[in-house]
Amino acid sequence: MKSTFKFIIRKEWNIKDDILSGLTVALALVPEAVAFAFVAGISPIIGLYGAFMMGLVTAIFGGRPGMISGATGALAVVMVHLIREGNAMGPDGAMMGLQFLFATLILAGIFQVFAGILKMGKFVRMIPHSVMMGFVNGLAIVIFTSQLGMFQSGGEWLEGAAMFTMLGLVALTMGIMFILPKITKKIPDALAAIIVVSLIVIFGDIDTQTVKSFIVAGGGEGIKAGLPTFNIPMISLSFETLSFIAPYALILAAIGLIESLMTLNLIDELTETHGNGNKECIAQGSANILNGFFGGMGGCAMIGQSIINIKSGGRGRLSGITAALALLAFVLFASTYIEMIPIAALVGVMFMVVIGTFAWSTFKIINKIPLPDIFVIILVTALTVIFDLAIAVISGVIVSALVFAWENSLMIRARKHTDNHGIKHYEIYGPLFFGSIELFNSKFDVKNDPKEVVIDFAESRVVDQSAIESLNKLAERYQKNGKTLHLRHLSSDCVKLIKRAEKICDVNVLEDPDYFVAIDNYKQAIAKV
Repeated sequence: MKSTFKFIIRKEWNIKDDILSGLTVALALVPEAVAFAFVAGISPIIGLYGAFMMGLVTAIFGGRPGMISGATGALAVVMVHLIREGNAMGPDGAMMGLQFLFATLILAGIFQVFAGILKMGKFVRMIPHSVMMGFVNGLAIVIFTSQLGMFQSGGEWLEGAAMFTMLGLVALTMGIMFILPKITKKIPDALAAIIVVSLIVIFGDIDTQTVKSFIVAGGGEGIKAGLPTFNIPMISLSFETLSFIAPYALILAAIGLIESLMTLNLIDELTETHGNGNKECIAQGSANILNGFFGGMGGCAMIGQSIINIKSGGRGRLSGITAALALLAFVLFASTYIEMIPIAALVGVMFMVVIGTFAWSTFKIINKIPLPDIFVIILVTALTVIFDLAIAVISGVIVSALVFAWENSLMIRARKHTDNHGIKHYEIYGPLFFGSIELFNSKFDVKNDPKEVVIDFAESRVVDQSAIESLNKLAERYQKNGKTLHLRHLSSDCVKLIKRAEKICDVNVLEDPDYFVAIDNYKQAIAKV
């Protein structure tokens, strides 16, 4: 009875943490969704709808409880060009770009769903740790620089009392978030900081930028709106339309999945649990399809809000559901109160996210890790800041793969000996693939070798077509000199690889692993390939 009571208390406590954390995230989502909508050149309501639908669907069906999805800047910068070109394709004043955006989101969602069905989410495991470090560092810098715009008004930096007020409120918010966890962890520090700073600004009648003034300055009227409604994108279904939106859909789908899977991997490390990348792909895709039909901006996982959620105690699906529903409630019922929140409080929260996101250990290990890994970390960080996450991660993986291939190409070795029957053996160590072919070929002395030569692959593997072609050319060199080449101790998968290439490969595979007899006895046991 006593243990059951403890379990119930613990369960209720987790529910409370999820709800409070979800409310904190919802407050942080408002300016982010509005800002990214402005970046894309669309109404703030579309950004808020997008954040709500992305957050709700992925919270319920996604592969990572506690991870928050919404409208993101990485996708917004792509949408700018899509909307601009879409407007140019339609009649003057028709603003067809928005309709093209919704159609593109539907197609991007379909791509993402298929990626999940095809289980492509597992490829996130191929991302090296150096790329992950560069990713979080670059993203921390991007989050930081995105908040600097909040210190401007009308494109000009705040000055005098306005700047000091903004800085003071930001510092107060960060101070509360730093000190409160040392006193108690029962209240999410971010939520407490936002509430305290908001009350100080409202009752102290402090003149500073609020969510309302931020939206008005961007050309909006507020966040008050009704429920999103179902609409089919009003575009013609033609090859021209498909050829226009398909490239954008692929880019949006790729960026969304990469950012989401990278965030999932990071949250896995923070929580010491394991999410399901394939489920996340399907949930992300379904949410984007829903956005296309219900007039939302679409999006993907948000690392900043996800970390806020995790740090505030939100670990279950309820935290994401609460955040999404609270965001919708703000739009429907509480817009007046949400618009009173000072931007400085939200900026302070995001600055603390930056501090928590950046991998400060980078500076400690910079002299302790291989030079290529240092280069990859710096490269991915820089590309994330300059371009976008997809380019940064893909570039980092490619560089890491090339470094790996180069290092492995130097590992191949050959130990040589001639047995009592006059047969020369080459015992190969290390993988045989496109990068190690040149070094592999240099090991053989075709002109001076005896009539029968055996290459022993007990400690090696034939990896790719380049390796097969190399063996074929080596066999031809021996044949031109009246000699025969045999392969020994190939693993079963290597044998299958060579036999599949039998029309382009002419070498002998010795399938008997116990080769200790004279050449006349074992010639019958070899197969001509």
